[in-house]
Amino acid sequence: MSDFINNGWSWYVIAIVVGGLVYCAFVLIGAAQHKVVYDAQGNIDKTTGHVWDGDLRELNNPLPRWWLFLFIITLVFAVAYLALYPGLGDAPGKLNWTSKGQLEAENAKAKLEQDKIFAKFQNASVQDLARDPQANAIGQRLFLNNCAACHGSDAKGAKSFPNLTDGDWLHGGSPEKIIETVNGGRRGQMPPMGAAVGGPEEVRQVANYVLSLSGSGHNSILAELGKAKFKQVCAACHGADGKGNQVIGAPNLTDKVWLHGWGEQAIVEIVNKGKVNVMPAQNVRLSDDQIRLVASYVWGLSNPTQTAQAK
Repeated sequence: MSDFINNGWSWYVIAIVVGGLVYCAFVLIGAAQHKVVYDAQGNIDKTTGHVWDGDLRELNNPLPRWWLFLFIITLVFAVAYLALYPGLGDAPGKLNWTSKGQLEAENAKAKLEQDKIFAKFQNASVQDLARDPQANAIGQRLFLNNCAACHGSDAKGAKSFPNLTDGDWLHGGSPEKIIETVNGGRRGQMPPMGAAVGGPEEVRQVANYVLSLSGSGHNSILAELGKAKFKQVCAACHGADGKGNQVIGAPNLTDKVWLHGWGEQAIVEIVNKGKVNVMPAQNVRLSDDQIRLVASYVWGLSNPTQTAQAK
């Protein structure tokens, strides 16, 4: 790998660039010179001597002046550019310009503009931000750019990606909890529990009992048989009543909200194989102010009544 970063490669690039410019200058000088050719009778021959199809002759006219000057300007521009900007190997150029430096400068300028906008939102609560049209619009744009890939542009999610508009929260839907979730991310994990529950039939029984908790369609006989096993194996996380535990992100099994699919087969699969869901932390991409605006937008989606009443 060291062969690709030593000075030899820099000189290699310099040789190609300078050689190309010299060659262009040589061709330009040659094209600018108009050689007068005489025929056998001593008259000026205005052709190149090339003949096709018996009588088609190529004329030997000089380049138009404007075209010649354009080539000269191009060469001068190339030399000036290489003197000012990087281009000759690892030479930085007189302006010491770098793409990284320009990006940092543009980011710093953008941050100053953002800070001016965010300054008036700093002392507002998340609830107030959700009711502010400008703050809400900024929060929506941040959500679309950073969150919609998983939760959808309408925030209604998909299988294994939570719906943020229905008021059902694994870790809590208060403004503080939403900020905490956006800021640090979440990791939900249910270990495979098939062996702990028993064999395939016992797993079916537990699955039907889980369905019964929300009043969903189920086999009542299997559900009754699975009740004791649920309380023995599953209640530690989901609670004896199946209403979950927001402290550890254990889902409420009584509300008919099925994040990973509904029905006996879906529940059997999760019990047997377990499930891991990860939401990445957004604090590496968003500032504290931006996170508050995203959180206010999300809070407003799940609390439309409170938001509308204040407008």
